[in-house]
Amino acid sequence: MRDELFEELKESIKEGGKILRGKRKPNREFNFESPDPKQIRERLGLSQNKFAKLLGISMSTLQNWEQGRRKPEGPAKVLLNVAAKYPDAVLNTVYHQ
Repeated sequence: MRDELFEELKESIKEGGKILRGKRKPNREFNFESPDPKQIRERLGLSQNKFAKLLGISMSTLQNWEQGRRKPEGPAKVLLNVAAKYPDAVLNTVYHQ
């Protein structure tokens, strides 16, 4: 690796450490809308049981999301956003394997 690139990488790592320790704000942030699992499920016409199976989660997790006790995070949040925007893609992928 060229010295110039290595120095740039070191600076990025130092900057990341400062951000993680709360000593610096990130230059940019990415915010994604929180999906509404109940609205998505109803638009797909699925029962809670079928929708939970489609997502690979427990019924209690889905119920907690729908009742606002918890919020989807990570991959589940992404999958819900995909299901909201491209419902046929999700249904076709899961039901036609």
